[in-house]
Amino acid sequence: MKTIYRAILFVFIIGQAQGQSDEVRKKQFNVKNNLALEGYDAVSYFSGKPLEGESRFKSVHKGLTYTFATQANLNTFEANPDKYEPAYGGWCAYAMGETGEKVKVDPETFTILDGKVYLFYNFWGNNTLKDWKENEKKLKASGDRNWHKYVQ
Repeated sequence: MKTIYRAILFVFIIGQAQGQSDEVRKKQFNVKNNLALEGYDAVSYFSGKPLEGESRFKSVHKGLTYTFATQANLNTFEANPDKYEPAYGGWCAYAMGETGEKVKVDPETFTILDGKVYLFYNFWGNNTLKDWKENEKKLKASGDRNWHKYVQ
């Protein structure tokens, strides 16, 4: 009987930890209108042209809703969702690396590095992707450390 209670307690604790993780992610990730990537298709970045997703093709991963341009992209995402999540929760990679701040992005300004999508601020003549490229290795290392402060 003790074994059953321990198993139930373990499942409860794991469930609680997952729920807290999802809530932290919802709070810390860049979510607009309840959508990650401002509704852009996470898989489409890897074809070189980000596309806006459609509400009929959606998936919820770890508490965040993603939309896709096609059923095929939705299927690709669901086969390996962690691969397609944006770095730094979808916040500006340059800002995360430079100051550790969460700064809005233009979802069409991006780069792919080590199999991850990095997004950038690109408004009012200030495209931080250019600055990122000048010091990518250092900014990525500090961005990784800084993002860990938001989501562990």
